[in-house]
Amino acid sequence: MKEEDIYIVLTGTGTLFSQTIKWFTKAPLNHASLSFDQDLKEVYSFGRKKVNNPFLSGFIQENFQAPFLHQAHCAVYRCKVGSHNYERMYQFVTEMRKNRERYKYHLLGLIGVLINKRIPRQDAYFCSHFVASVLEQSSFRPLNKPAHFVTPEDFANTLSSNEIYRGTVSGYFNQFHNERQRVLTA
Repeated sequence: MKEEDIYIVLTGTGTLFSQTIKWFTKAPLNHASLSFDQDLKEVYSFGRKKVNNPFLSGFIQENFQAPFLHQAHCAVYRCKVGSHNYERMYQFVTEMRKNRERYKYHLLGLIGVLINKRIPRQDAYFCSHFVASVLEQSSFRPLNKPAHFVTPEDFANTLSSNEIYRGTVSGYFNQFHNERQRVLTA
């Protein structure tokens, strides 16, 4: 069976919201995203839709080339999944992308994680809840807890052996570019 790569990207941007979450969790990286490519061109999550407005949030396709993220700290984890699982996850995200206005950011869900109580809300996710929900569309389930309780730190702890990079976002792109150059000149 053919395998495909997916990438789980954890970031810490240093924004006020990010710092507040960090204060509660004590985790250095507190935002989770899912990418379907190593170039981080197709990266999805739940978060702010506009950099300067944390209250306008929901389903987003992130732009890791944006200056806002250049100096953000990150960790990138590569996970191998069967091509059937990859297609199921990709289709799930594609459907969300087609109906992006339907989906909302689930701020109360974050509070639920803190108090260990599920607070259900239809069509609403927070970042790590979204990534875990996408993974649940396949048989690749690295975490042994419900998606609505998953934190970015859970991914860091569970996928540590899959880590391919840790540093700044701009450093990732520099390393990735250098690796491509070596392959092309070899």
